[in-house]
Amino acid sequence: MRNRGRWVLAALVVSLMLAGATAAGGQVATGPPTAVGSGGAVATIDRLATEAATAVLRRGGNAVDAAVTAAAVLGVVEPFSCGPGGGGFMVIRRAGDGRVTTIDHRETAPAAMRPDSFLESGQPLPFNDARFSGLSVGVPGTVAGWAEALESYGTMSLAQVLEPAIRIATGGFVIDQVFFDQIRQNLDYFDDLPATARLFLDPDGTPRDVGTVFRNPELARTYTLIARLGPAGFYRVIAPFIVDAVRRPLVFPSANHRWRPGVMTLADLARYVAPERAPTHVTYRGLDVYGMGPPSSGGSTVGEALNILEGYDLAALSTEEVWHLMLEASRYAFADRNAYIADPAFFPVPLRGLLSDGFAAQRRSLITDRAAPSPVPPGNPYPFEGSGSAPGQAADAATRSGSTTHISVTDGAGNAVSYTFTIESLGGNGMVVPGFGFLLNNELTDFTFTSTTDPNRVEGGKRPRSSMAPTIVLRDGAPLLVVGSPGGSMIITTVLQILVDRLDRGTPLPAAIAAPRASQRNTPATVAEPAFLLTPEAEALRRRGHVFTTTPEIGAANGIELLGGGRVLAAAEPVRRGGGSAMVESPGS
Repeated sequence: MRNRGRWVLAALVVSLMLAGATAAGGQVATGPPTAVGSGGAVATIDRLATEAATAVLRRGGNAVDAAVTAAAVLGVVEPFSCGPGGGGFMVIRRAGDGRVTTIDHRETAPAAMRPDSFLESGQPLPFNDARFSGLSVGVPGTVAGWAEALESYGTMSLAQVLEPAIRIATGGFVIDQVFFDQIRQNLDYFDDLPATARLFLDPDGTPRDVGTVFRNPELARTYTLIARLGPAGFYRVIAPFIVDAVRRPLVFPSANHRWRPGVMTLADLARYVAPERAPTHVTYRGLDVYGMGPPSSGGSTVGEALNILEGYDLAALSTEEVWHLMLEASRYAFADRNAYIADPAFFPVPLRGLLSDGFAAQRRSLITDRAAPSPVPPGNPYPFEGSGSAPGQAADAATRSGSTTHISVTDGAGNAVSYTFTIESLGGNGMVVPGFGFLLNNELTDFTFTSTTDPNRVEGGKRPRSSMAPTIVLRDGAPLLVVGSPGGSMIITTVLQILVDRLDRGTPLPAAIAAPRASQRNTPATVAEPAFLLTPEAEALRRRGHVFTTTPEIGAANGIELLGGGRVLAAAEPVRRGGGSAMVESPGS
């Protein structure tokens, strides 16, 4: 009875808030993938998000305002990758003082989660059993992160930046093939759940058809509550319905999977905070490279690999030699990532040692002209940490691909934002919060949930290790590059490859983003795209002992380059995930 009362009250509130909302049709669209001009710039995976963010810049908003606007729209048009039910990491360069900072709005484990929560009869659950359950849901951090970013560094209110997303969710957009395919990939689980099926499936139980208009008035209600009430609209008003969905998954009687309940409480949501953290920082070729620190492994692993590679004159080497060194640097950096990166509130991450030149030299000395057999053991960064020596613990090197989205934004004043956020797997944990139109995340499967001793083990209140790697590169204190990518643990290697291509090889940013990719994460085989395996370099690398396996695509990155003289280049992925969209505030050659 109490839950029914909450539902009626919330329904009344949101129905009043939606009064007067205007519909505006649109469609999930891409392109153009490259834009050059002046003023601010935006790059995302979707044209509607890029257009909305660019409009904010043209109205006088700054890069933070535009980034949150784009993110909210992506929550509508990219609901299987991101949205209010997830979390992320934002790296911000402030124009006023040139300082770089980060906002950590990674999801947290409910207080009642334990290292053995994903074990049954002493054995870890299979991944899909863990994922498609209430157990996998971390306390969402996205809304808190948006609010913190706007309050500290933006110029606009939540109500202002959410308006385009509310309009698109209400008016709808045309379903494209990518959207259809993403539903189809999850169909066997989506059709177990009434709320999810009602939103994403036709009455016959098939994915909503390509070319039809998709509207999500329930998500518009969610955004309207947040616009009117701030974070309390999510963490207080919507919170009971999130908890109900997690603790009592509502499934059809005909469901062909077991949906295990989770342990999230209202207190877990009420106590969530999105802390501001210092970024990671390395110098590379005289440039300052800033990234996201723990609990993300993105900044530390990209940074360590760059430190290793700085010992080579990559510009003077052949493409095949560069690839060999990049794969080996990544191999050793991932060994250290797997051993030492976790939530720093729960594990003393030796970040200074991992990013030290001395440790990089030690790891570099292990690289030969042959591929090292993986897994290679982690190194010992503690002597470079300024503390006593401690052995590394070889962790479970999870290599699952994830679904994420990335936003790159700059403005004419010199602010820059690199923002990656996610609901983890494509489609999250499959559960739409009834009445509110968004999918919940499965971020707790980013813990090493098969182990009760690993530094990244499950613990209440802890943030799982991430691979998100939003990155900002400065030259002489001014922004040069903003870059990031989706792709699970392959985000790290994608960002590394783009940086090496652009900074060492002189590859234009659009070509670096579009280039065929390979990803070595301390595994016996390097994962590569089919186009990479067709290159002469792939065959030469095999002769060095590299072993390859294939995957259809790696990442769908985007980025911005400041060209000097007030000119700016925005570049998005041209093909992967259907292609992205890049725009500048003032177009021109």
